[in-house]
Amino acid sequence: MMAAALRELTADLCSGPALRALYDGDDTQAEARWQRLAELGLFGVLAPTQSGGMGLADPDFVLLAEEAGRAALPEPLTEQAALAVPALRELSASEAAAALLPEAVCGNARCAIAHPQNPFIEVPPGVTHWLLCQPGSIRLARAAEVRTVAAASVDVSRQLRELTRPPEVGSVVASGEAAERAAARILNRAAVYGAAECLGITDRLLASAADYARERTQFGKPIGSYQAIKHHLASVAVKLEFARAVVYAAVARVAEPHARAAAGASHAKLAAGDAADLAARTAIQVHGAMGYSWELDLHFYMKRAWALQGAWGGRSFHARRLQELLGAGALALGPEHTFA
Repeated sequence: MMAAALRELTADLCSGPALRALYDGDDTQAEARWQRLAELGLFGVLAPTQSGGMGLADPDFVLLAEEAGRAALPEPLTEQAALAVPALRELSASEAAAALLPEAVCGNARCAIAHPQNPFIEVPPGVTHWLLCQPGSIRLARAAEVRTVAAASVDVSRQLRELTRPPEVGSVVASGEAAERAAARILNRAAVYGAAECLGITDRLLASAADYARERTQFGKPIGSYQAIKHHLASVAVKLEFARAVVYAAVARVAEPHARAAAGASHAKLAAGDAADLAARTAIQVHGAMGYSWELDLHFYMKRAWALQGAWGGRSFHARRLQELLGAGALALGPEHTFA
């Protein structure tokens, strides 16, 4: 029901004309979109009830991440609701993190996360706080204390910042092994929910291409009736379904402190990223020359897919991480382990 409500909301807030206005630098609705997300209670899905949240678990958020991807939502819903809020919850032994958590749940505190695997940080409108993951520690700082510069993105709707230098500001909310474990969970969640967004993008692009193939006629009949078009679309559908199973398996264990959680997150990022990339290329090919046009919406989702593939560890990082886990014998292989 929440996913359906989010889809209805984003259909209004993230229409083609709205995204074009944003790309043209004429977007005035960022704050309104953020407030609408807060009104739905989305930032508190993974927060405990005593902090004003819903007390749900990671798998409960995956459908919401898919909808954010399907709409190419400009605001970083997953970074706030599925990364920052759970991190603050897990770090709540620190007074600073515990005090900020209720404000983050209602959307008043807006958090960006700097991580060694994510140098280009997507920030919410009016960012107020930063979680700074550094070797051996995690710091919580006010935005005014952190020096950043704007970074360009292939997806103009994502507002990216880059730290000018590693800051020693704010308060330490975790150190030593606790900080390393928290940073690892943040990375795994980011990979899994980025993969979930790619599922939504893939589904959106596949539906657009299939609809166009039913409507566009050539030689007196719809182009979707030709076997070559069917094969292209079927290949995307197969990629999507295989990736969906991988993402759903990964999110079920994403917060667990063992190697299979890391492996599942990397596998999900690879599988869903590949599906979104194939969907984008196929949708443009099915649409023909008009697929490249500014007036068509395909490029919004294609650019978001490319941007997500590079965020929180690119393809080479996650492939290498899987290879290292397998090579070190950290993963028990076989269906009795993989599908346990």
